[in-house]
Amino acid sequence: MNEELALDVLVMGAGAVGCYIGGSLAAAGVRVGFVGRARVIGALETRGLTLTNLEGIRHHVPPGLIKVYEHVPTGVRPALVLLTVKSGATAEAAAELAAKLPAGTAVLSLQNGMSNTAVASEAAPRLNVLPAMVPYNIAELGPGAFHRGTVGRLAAQDDPVLRRWVAVFERAGVPIDLHADLLPVQWGKLLMNLNNPVNALSGLALREELLQRDYRRCLAALMDEALAALAKAGIAPAQLAAVPAHKLPGILRLPTPLFRMVAARMLRIDAKARSSMADDLALGRRTEIDALCGEVVRLARKHGGEAPRNAKMVELLEAWPDNKARWPAKQLAAQLGL
Repeated sequence: MNEELALDVLVMGAGAVGCYIGGSLAAAGVRVGFVGRARVIGALETRGLTLTNLEGIRHHVPPGLIKVYEHVPTGVRPALVLLTVKSGATAEAAAELAAKLPAGTAVLSLQNGMSNTAVASEAAPRLNVLPAMVPYNIAELGPGAFHRGTVGRLAAQDDPVLRRWVAVFERAGVPIDLHADLLPVQWGKLLMNLNNPVNALSGLALREELLQRDYRRCLAALMDEALAALAKAGIAPAQLAAVPAHKLPGILRLPTPLFRMVAARMLRIDAKARSSMADDLALGRRTEIDALCGEVVRLARKHGGEAPRNAKMVELLEAWPDNKARWPAKQLAAQLGL
């Protein structure tokens, strides 16, 4: 194999998640290649990767240790692909992988929402696409600089291929847990991700947003609709926070002084953390709102219900390019009928 193409891991989608997880693996000695937009790839070529986190750990991967591409190169044979493109680009990215990689290549979908694995599998039926979940927030602080601002462990569907990687991910500081059934974990994460559009429209850092009660009331209302739809579907979401999912809306609605005390773990967020959806709005990119609130709306309708507040959030995010309006907490709550 050409030395340039001797990769262990290929990151398909060099954004915040792909650069942080792929960069962590590279810092641990794994041979990693990154496929992404010219803006990010150019920064990696000249600056390398600087990775920081909530615990104060810092890693720097120099440019010479990183292979970067704007497209999947011919002849690459990675043992594992990390699929980290935005949901709207999943089918196109999977088709490109399918055209260049050997049949059976393992592709780990580290994406938001519930449908990306199915979309990727349909576009690339010869590849072994596996669902996964990223529990923490990663922000791009500057060219080639990425920061994990919250805590958690990766989760993925159990598969013999991934069992060989568990120790590698642990050593790299991005530990991963394998589950026989990932669906409850994915829905548990989606419930938490319903804060992404609230945060994006607020224009605030995550912690600052969560300390405003009316924004929390918006999130609680979105969660209520999702929990009702999940109950009708017979799905019990996994507990990813300090308390069971069904207790979260009540905690979010508490007065802020009490919320500070009860939700101390939830507020373990540093000042740099913000939602990836906020970054998308800032960069003028299409958001993943359909993979979050849109999934709730579809699940509710599938089981004879409605989710009007989640539908309203889809509407507000899709209208962003036309008015670019930040929503103060009380105004956003009023939009949701609260």
